Amino acid sequence: MNSKYEPVIGLEVHAQLLTDSKAFCSCSTKFGNEPNSNTCPVCLGHPGVLPVLNKKVVEFTMLMGLATNCRVNKSSIFARKNYFYPDLPKGYQISQYEEPLCEDGVLRITKSDGTSKEIRIKRIHMEEDAGKSIHDMDADTLIDVNRCGVPLIEIVSEPDLRSAEDAYLYLNKIRQILLYLGICDGNMEEGSLRCDANISVRLKNSKELGVKTEIKNMNSFRNVEKAINFEIERQIDILEDGGKIIQQTLLWNADNETAYPMRSKEEAHDYRYFPDPDLIPVLINQEWKNLILSSLPELPDEKRKRFLTEYGLPEYDCEILTQTKAIADYFERVANTTKDFKSASNWVMVDVMKILNERKISIADFSLAPEYLGEMINLINDGTISSKIAKEIFPIILESNKKPSDIIKEKNLVQLSDESEIQKIIEAVIANNKEQFEELAAGKEKIFGFFVGQVMKETKGKANPKLVNDLLRKRISK
Repeated sequence: MNSKYEPVIGLEVHAQLLTDSKAFCSCSTKFGNEPNSNTCPVCLGHPGVLPVLNKKVVEFTMLMGLATNCRVNKSSIFARKNYFYPDLPKGYQISQYEEPLCEDGVLRITKSDGTSKEIRIKRIHMEEDAGKSIHDMDADTLIDVNRCGVPLIEIVSEPDLRSAEDAYLYLNKIRQILLYLGICDGNMEEGSLRCDANISVRLKNSKELGVKTEIKNMNSFRNVEKAINFEIERQIDILEDGGKIIQQTLLWNADNETAYPMRSKEEAHDYRYFPDPDLIPVLINQEWKNLILSSLPELPDEKRKRFLTEYGLPEYDCEILTQTKAIADYFERVANTTKDFKSASNWVMVDVMKILNERKISIADFSLAPEYLGEMINLINDGTISSKIAKEIFPIILESNKKPSDIIKEKNLVQLSDESEIQKIIEAVIANNKEQFEELAAGKEKIFGFFVGQVMKETKGKANPKLVNDLLRKRISK
């Protein structure tokens, strides 16, 4: 990027709420149902129908507001956002405009260089989703209105982001909090988490904002990053060539990694917002707010700090283990079974997460009970089995979900820790490799590993490695 310029970026994040029914009617919100089956006269906007607000939508929005340090307003109102589009049968979308539910929040992100930065949140408001236009089924445009009326929250940041990396980290933090709260599944591919980016560039140290464009249709975190970088470069190239930026909305094409104009950028007055006459104001008293506040779970930053102090883990481990609440909970159940917290962390981060990635499953679908993993770590530490044997039986425990101690007994895998027995094997190995042992005794240290390996081979990996090392060192010293 040309160092003369500074990007100014704000994100509008739409999160679909995990309610069973829609925002203003009792229709199902289930994804993947038969097209146009989750509908009723209310979400289709038939004449004479009246919307009824889903209480859960208000509570979930309050949760997100409190989790991001927002002010929860005592009164908020719904507005009609008027525009014509084929997948919007009512001709307007119920949203909030002048009086949103939550305002003036802040979120802290940590950058790759270790520095942290606060991103202000302008507002979080409730709204309903529109339907879906389908263009890729070898037919004219098809309409699926199942999504009409599905509850969303829109999280609008201030233009505090200064790079694609900032935007990536901020969006990831928003998703992480949504998942911790259990109010959104965070699936960008299915559209339950969507992000629009408002981007402008200006000369460094300038206080005046440049003309902004909006990029839509980014269905992954990496695409958000790529699209923002593309638009920053595009705007700089235009300015360097003496041109002017046009305020417009662009669509991101992930296949060729370019953005192309969709329409001129709308202003708020283009939507002719006005209060929805069918919906009364939402009034939040202190008792209701306190109830929601008491239901807030431990959030990622708080959990990470606790893992640092309570378990004495490195910063890196804490960051990885708290990425999702489910992984953090799994680790804590392992840690409740063993006091070797670092080994618990290593097994979860390496072996467990490897299986999750290979099988493309979540920790909720992982079959190994955390208590069994903790038991296996204890068996390593008390000398019952070696780390090598643990690695060998891990897949067996995973498939059978049997207790590690039962598998060890069944397969006769108890670690050999009898000194006299190991000493006999060491002597036999030395007798079979006299020349190499003379070299080792003379100081050729590289051969030491060979002898340890031979002893382990003779015991089929069951000898206590530490004991083998200690006895072999004593034998050399003689």
